[in-house]
Amino acid sequence: MKLAEFDYALPPELIAQHPAPERTASRLLHLDAATGALRDRAFADLPGLVDERDTLVLNDTRVLKARLFGRKASGGRVELFVERIVGLHEVLALMRAGHSPKAGTRLVLGDGVAAEVTGREDDLYRVRFAEPVAPVLERCGNVPLPPYITHAPDVADAERYQTVYAAHPGAVAAPTAGLHFDETMLKRIAGSGARIATVTLHVGAGTFQPVRSEDIENHRMHRERYEVPAETATALAGRRVLAVGTTSLRALESAALRGEASGETDLFIHPGFRFRVVHRLLTNFHLPRSSLLMLVAAFAGLDNVRRAYAHAIERRYRFFSYGDAMLIERAA
Repeated sequence: MKLAEFDYALPPELIAQHPAPERTASRLLHLDAATGALRDRAFADLPGLVDERDTLVLNDTRVLKARLFGRKASGGRVELFVERIVGLHEVLALMRAGHSPKAGTRLVLGDGVAAEVTGREDDLYRVRFAEPVAPVLERCGNVPLPPYITHAPDVADAERYQTVYAAHPGAVAAPTAGLHFDETMLKRIAGSGARIATVTLHVGAGTFQPVRSEDIENHRMHRERYEVPAETATALAGRRVLAVGTTSLRALESAALRGEASGETDLFIHPGFRFRVVHRLLTNFHLPRSSLLMLVAAFAGLDNVRRAYAHAIERRYRFFSYGDAMLIERAA
C-alpha cells in the first residue's frame, strides 16, 4: 500500500491544544467495522457499552519528564529528549544542539547536573549522568508534550498528560486513549461486570516519527519495551478484549505473535495484519500518514477509517493527544 492512501486534510483548529475540562467529558465516535455504522456518543457512555463478556486492557506506563535543557561545557545550548533510561546513570536521547556533539562532549543540564556524551546509536545519543537519572528528570525535566501542541507545558499538563492509573515510569509520550478515564469511570466499568487488566508498554519518541517510505511495507518501527503480566493473560481467556489505546493493542499482539510475555517489540501493524487477541479498540484520532493511523486502518478497514475521519471532521471532533476518542468494533 502507498503512503498517500493514509493522508487526509485536517483543519488546524481541530487539533486539541488543551484537554477537556474533565477527563471523561470527551466525545466518542463508535464505529462498527462489520457494518460500517457510525454513531456519535459521549465518552461517559462507555460503561453502558461493556459487560461481563469484556476485559479492558490498560497500559499502565508512566510518562517521564523527558525533556531537559542545558548547555555544553563549552557554552552552546542543548536540548535533550530522553528516549529511554538504560541504566541508573545512563540514557539514550535525541539531542538538539548547534553542532552535533561527539563522544566525550561534557554537558551541564537542568540545575547544574554534569553529564557526558559517550557515544551514538543511529539517531540517539548515549549520555551518562553524574547523578541517578530518574530523580534528575523528576526535578528538572519538562513534560514531553507532542510537537503539535504549541504551548509550553504547565502545571495542568503535568497532571493531565498522565493517566490516573500510571504506575511504571518509562514512557516519553502518553498512552493517550487512557487520558479519558478517571477513577469514577473505572469503577463504573468494573460495576458493569467487565474485568480490568493492565499491560506495560513504554511509549518511545518514535511514536512521533512520520512514515517516510512511499511503500509502507518498507517502514521500520522503533523498538519499545513491553510486558504482559500472567494475571492479565488469564483475564483475557474466553473474553472480548477491549484494548485501551494502540499501545495496549501492540503489547498484546506482540506477546501473542512472539510467544513472549515481555521483551522489546518493533511490531508494525498495517492493513493485512491478522489480529490474534484484540476484538475492540478504544483510541484517539491520529495524525495523517502515521503508523498509528495505519494500525487503526488494519483494525477497522481503510474505507471505514476514511469515512469515520471525514465524519469526525465534519462534526468538529477534537483530534490527537488531547482530543476525542473512537471505539471500534473489529469485523470478525
